[in-house]
This record gives sequence, C-alpha cells and structure tokens, in this order.
Amino acid sequence: MARHLRKVGTNSGNNGCPTLYEHPATGDYVVQGNRVTDPADLAQLDDLTSEEEAVTVPRELLANFGPKEPVHVAQWIDFDEFDGMFSSFRHSAWRLETRRRYASDESTGTYGQFARGETVTWDLDDPWCVERRRQVALGKRFERVRVLDEPPTEGQLYLLDNGRRNAAVGEEIRVMPRALAEEHQVPEEDFWIFDSRVVALLHFDSDDRMTRVELITNPVDVIRYAQVREAAWHFATLPDQPQR
Repeated sequence: MARHLRKVGTNSGNNGCPTLYEHPATGDYVVQGNRVTDPADLAQLDDLTSEEEAVTVPRELLANFGPKEPVHVAQWIDFDEFDGMFSSFRHSAWRLETRRRYASDESTGTYGQFARGETVTWDLDDPWCVERRRQVALGKRFERVRVLDEPPTEGQLYLLDNGRRNAAVGEEIRVMPRALAEEHQVPEEDFWIFDSRVVALLHFDSDDRMTRVELITNPVDVIRYAQVREAAWHFATLPDQPQR
C-alpha cells in the first residue's frame, strides 16, 4: 500500500524540484532534488550503496521547511548489520564492557569447562578468530576495556580467561576496577566505537541477554563516547592472570 506523503515546502518554480515531503505517520522525510551525477562527487560518497542515489538539497529548503525542534530518534540495526561493522571499519574498533555477566557466554561449551574448573580449550581457528586475525593483518586495531567488580564475578573471571583468545588474535585488552570507573565517571554502558565516528550501543534485558544494537552517529554524542574511551583507556591496566 502506497504511503501518503504530505508536501512540506518547495523552493522551486514550476518544475517541483527541489521539494520536501513528510510521511505523517512516521515523521520520515522524502526529498525531491537534482540527482548528483558528477563522478568526482559520487566518489566521495563512500557509504553510498548500489540501491541508493544522492540528490542535491539547497540549504534554504531545509532551513525553511525542515524540522525545527531537535528530536532524538533511536536508530536500530539488526545483528547481521552489526556483525558487518567488524569488517567494514577502517582503522579502529574499541569496546567498553561493564556488565557483571553475559547470558550468551553461559550457553557456550567453553563456559561449561570454566565453570567446572577445567582448563578452557579455546579454538583459535574458529570463524571469529580467523576474521579477527584477517582484520588485524590489514593494520586495523581492536581494543577493549573490561570493568571488573572486586572481587570479580564468575562471568568476569571467564572473560579474563577468554582474554587469552583475544590476545592471540591481536586484540589489546585492559581492565579497570568498577570503583575507579565510577570515580572517573565511566558509564555502565556497553558499546563499540568504530573509527571514532560511529557508536554501536548494546542493549540488554533483565536476564543479561543482548537484545538490540543502537547506532549513534550524531557527532556531539560520538565525542561524548570518545571522551569515555579516552578516560577508560588511560586509567585501565593490563590484566593479571585470573585467580578463582
């Protein structure tokens, strides 16, 4: 069923271009404008896919008819798109881990080994490890800070052991006591920063299962997360051998 679009405004004369439309039910905007065809311009649009086109939007069209009130609308991505970010980023992927447990860990065979007090056998040739090594070989960096309780929870001890696998594929991991994280106003959020330009904020339910991934691209918000990264990385230290 076709969407009903409402014409918001136009700067055109008789040809109807450029014009701004709104979909009243969703608040989405549709822009009618001159297609960008210059190869030099298109070459700079590195995120433009084969299903997309670029159009020129006059500044005055947005100034006169665009939304005047800033409204935060969460941008959700699916898990496949999130996974793809770990190969499409260009130079750095940085993670903050603050939770006391992750339900997804506890369903793995390696967690069962750990819980039984056995030496965990990490498969360094599984697809995750192979892909991480491939990205590191391209000169990309993977770094993360894990916030730990004192004493660490069993889930956190498992992740400390898991750090052997991370290090083996080229990641650098540091740890930070929760009291120190609170002192330096490190929020209890889990997120990735890719290339210092986009944040993937991870959402969890009350059972510690990751449920959704929110993409944050507003430069002001990204800078705030980058400031968290700088503080956490500065005060975190290399982990000791985990003790149970």
